[in-house]
Amino acid sequence: MTTTSLQTLVLTGMSGAGKSVAMQALEDLGFFCVDNMPPALIPRLLDMADRTSGKLAKMAFACDLRGGELFEPLLLTLKELRDRLDGEVTLIFLDADDAALVRRYKESRRRHPLAAEHGARLLESIQQERQVLSAIRAAADVVIDTSNTSVSQLKQELSRRFLHNAVGMPVHIVSFGFKYGVPLDADMVFDVRFLPNPHYIDDLRPFTGEEKPVFDYVMQWPATQTFLKKTEDILDFLIPEYQREGKSQLVVAIGCTGGRHRSVAVAREIARHLKSTTDVELTHRDYRREG
Repeated sequence: MTTTSLQTLVLTGMSGAGKSVAMQALEDLGFFCVDNMPPALIPRLLDMADRTSGKLAKMAFACDLRGGELFEPLLLTLKELRDRLDGEVTLIFLDADDAALVRRYKESRRRHPLAAEHGARLLESIQQERQVLSAIRAAADVVIDTSNTSVSQLKQELSRRFLHNAVGMPVHIVSFGFKYGVPLDADMVFDVRFLPNPHYIDDLRPFTGEEKPVFDYVMQWPATQTFLKKTEDILDFLIPEYQREGKSQLVVAIGCTGGRHRSVAVAREIARHLKSTTDVELTHRDYRREG
């Protein structure tokens, strides 16, 4: 096993402490995630990842008592991995106090895995699980207490600790035509139909906002420059706030009537502004449509 650049997280902890939420967050952060994983199988999957030429550079495995006897060799497997693996291997333990765990089980109406197996009351099952996992908790590289942690706060904590060389939350700028409908996945919609329309100028109609004649026409108006300044200011403010809140991506839609001229030019300019600080993808949904 020679996966020198492979980042590997092994996630475990108390049932109800947030492992499912954490795995969803790690997947959003670019990890290939496998839930309810028997520890003995982890080396095999890492061997497979090693053969993907770096395409699987970050992997996360959730292992817990749902695996029964298959969960028992977790610490032994971790020791073997660290002896053989050149990459980074981190054991994360999610914990929460008894009151928080009882409340979450009451709200979800799910049975604790040990209660289902031994018929014990909920609190007894939680205390029994805590005792069983005590050695694993002591061996963990990272312990995160989620007793008073929201979903977004947990994601922020995981991002802070494990998202190396990140460029930030992806922002998708989409130009579109209102006559074809607003993009269903848009988080923010800006309407630029107030700008002068190149469609009514015969020499400009054949071009799109990606081409210089139309782009220059749209950009020349004071209203365009005022709109761009105000829109870029609000995006510069909102993008870091959304990222801190835990949002995984932002879709900003810029619309005009047909989606060929004004919205394309404005979306192009907004994307250019954001590219110096943000991971931006620009899409023109309707600019190839006729009429």
